[in-house]
Amino acid sequence: MKFSNGLTHFETTIEHLVVAGWTGRDHALVQHHIDELGKIGVAPPTTTPLFYRVSSSLLTQVNSVQVLGPDTSGEAEPFLINHDGKLWLGLASDHTDRELEAISVAASKQACAKVCAAALWDFEDVRDHTGQMQLRSWIKEHGEWVLYQDGNLEKILPLATLGSHIENIDHSAMLCGTLPAIGGVRPAVEFRAELVDPVLGHRIELQYRSEWLENIR
Repeated sequence: MKFSNGLTHFETTIEHLVVAGWTGRDHALVQHHIDELGKIGVAPPTTTPLFYRVSSSLLTQVNSVQVLGPDTSGEAEPFLINHDGKLWLGLASDHTDRELEAISVAASKQACAKVCAAALWDFEDVRDHTGQMQLRSWIKEHGEWVLYQDGNLEKILPLATLGSHIENIDHSAMLCGTLPAIGGVRPAVEFRAELVDPVLGHRIELQYRSEWLENIR
């Protein structure tokens, strides 16, 4: 996969991919996310946070992903990469099969591609102000973009803390958790997201759509 921060460009193969869940810093917000997923039949976690190891081949930078049914949607998440022992910060979507999630969260994480942006920031350049960064996502409903997630990263565990789980594993990456969905978690075909650094004035964006693989009759 190819990544760039505008000055540095590199190509890497991600060999270890982790999806972190239930990473909220505020217990009340974590419980809110547990409750909203409970409304669609998802069992509560046994502990928080949880770290799901998924196939590294799921990580992609395409603008269209194929899914097994109509009940899937994305989640905007800060994204950390360890490349040659150095951490980089970017943006990804933990696209998830919501129907399968009600049966097994771990299986639902493995069932869908994880889309990431090609842009990255040197983590050392932003380490001290990651909590001020804004994370937003939108889904398209009835032909209009609707705000789906909106908040700053101080609502999840410090990225340095989450990154410590991969800082000694070269060619690894982690999706670092997400924010509650506005209006509840629900399926969506089109998804876009952004991560904004108000201190340095930078922005990372991604956008993609999902295509349902209907059975051949």
